[in-house]
Amino acid sequence: MNKDIVEGQWKQLKGKLRSAWGELTDDDIDRIAGRREQWVGTLQQRYGKARDEVVREVDAFLARHLPPQ
Repeated sequence: MNKDIVEGQWKQLKGKLRSAWGELTDDDIDRIAGRREQWVGTLQQRYGKARDEVVREVDAFLARHLPPQ
């Protein structure tokens, strides 16, 4: 996934992100700011899941909510 696309559309994704991962705080979302590694790490911390599982979830989320490249 293109990093610039995610960061560029971060404002539009924020609301959808809150719906998908309700345990994320506003501070978490602001800290992530569209950065994939920060996003994955924060989800791992909040949900206690393995990195591979979180990466799959993030990829699936982005595939649903971003236009095809």
